[in-house]
Amino acid sequence: MVPERDFTGTAYVPVYVMLPLSVIDMNCELVDPEDLLNQLRVLKSANVDGVMIDCWWGIVEAHAPQVYNWSGYRRLFQMVRDLKLKLQVVMSFHECGGNVGDDVHIPLPQWVTEIGETNPDIYFTDREERRNTECLTWGIDKERVLKRRTAVEVYFDYMRSFRVEFDEFFQDGIISEIEIGLGPCGELRYPSYPAKHDWTYPGIGEFQCYDKYLMKSLSKAAEVRGHSFWGRGPENAGSYNSAPHEIGFFRDGGDYDSYYGRFFLNWYSQVLIDHGDRVLALANLAFEGTGISAKLSGIHWWYKTASHAAELTAGFYNSSNRDGYAPIAAMLRKHEVALNFTCFEMRTVDQYEGFPEALADPEGLVWQVLNAAWDACIPLASENALPCYDREGYNKILENAKPLHNPDGRHLSVFTYLRLSPVLMERHNFQEFERFVKRMHGEAVSDSNAI
Repeated sequence: MVPERDFTGTAYVPVYVMLPLSVIDMNCELVDPEDLLNQLRVLKSANVDGVMIDCWWGIVEAHAPQVYNWSGYRRLFQMVRDLKLKLQVVMSFHECGGNVGDDVHIPLPQWVTEIGETNPDIYFTDREERRNTECLTWGIDKERVLKRRTAVEVYFDYMRSFRVEFDEFFQDGIISEIEIGLGPCGELRYPSYPAKHDWTYPGIGEFQCYDKYLMKSLSKAAEVRGHSFWGRGPENAGSYNSAPHEIGFFRDGGDYDSYYGRFFLNWYSQVLIDHGDRVLALANLAFEGTGISAKLSGIHWWYKTASHAAELTAGFYNSSNRDGYAPIAAMLRKHEVALNFTCFEMRTVDQYEGFPEALADPEGLVWQVLNAAWDACIPLASENALPCYDREGYNKILENAKPLHNPDGRHLSVFTYLRLSPVLMERHNFQEFERFVKRMHGEAVSDSNAI
């Protein structure tokens, strides 16, 4: 057995557990409350701090604008409060289904998809004009195309309704944090690698700026720059499953680093930052006094190439001559928002075994984002990207959560485990999880072979 680090007496990092996606049905009713209550009791016995739940826009405001149904959530929140657990709540403005681990389908609200039938430009769009109905394009943040409201107004009204509806849970501190959904999967990124468009790992993905609203913004930016012919997307950026070295735009010395390439990538990444800036400013208005976080995806494939192509198409301008995460951290800092980052359990060596050609480096990416957050003095939270039941995975999370020899004593503000499931509840798996929670809390474990 490999010797482990002893975490006894280290900082207390709270541990939350994500609830199953299917816990609330499309009628906003709690599914199988007795079974859920039993599972919550088991989690409580392991001393977890709380649970995370998605509040789906497509369930709550499903049928008509500004008609909200929070009923199932109220019942769930009462159960959580009765067990003296806390809540992290996600404002989920995206579709559920079609991504890794999704076992249910929750579309966007019906009244929104009806608008999309006559105006498909409300969705992110790729070069071939394929629409992605996972979430709304950031191009309509300030366009009155949603029954006389802008997208940002729609998000704000939803958040404000939630804050009023659950006031008592805010007042008594049961709701400890609100995570604001800012894109697909609730993450601040473009939907550049959708399975529904036949993307498979480790494809570079495609730019998603071809709806008429974002193209208008790009044309305007090109005119302001004095080069109106730059008001177009790259023509040599390949397709979803390309590799960077095959592609003129992304290869070493490719057009991504030309005058036009730099202009386009600056614009594309700034649109992402501006969207976060707008929505988080309003989230702070809606949830004044409550901790807010935003989620960033860990796009670790092609990290060891010059262009970082998969990050570029997702909106992170992180090519080898730039730091693409510092500007995002600065924007979060402005709103005092915590950064929630995925892929904390991944080891670079494992990626090499499975897909050596992908030149992935999750550990290098985690290190870069950790430092971007800490340099900006914002809290850093995390969750695992894929299911994790083994000690090796937990040890990796612990190492990142409480870095050894950090001169400033930095550590994660909170960790959220993905997710509550029958597999986690199997005896051996749950014992491993319980042991992990103790070590995250800085408590001693009896079977330690620590060094």
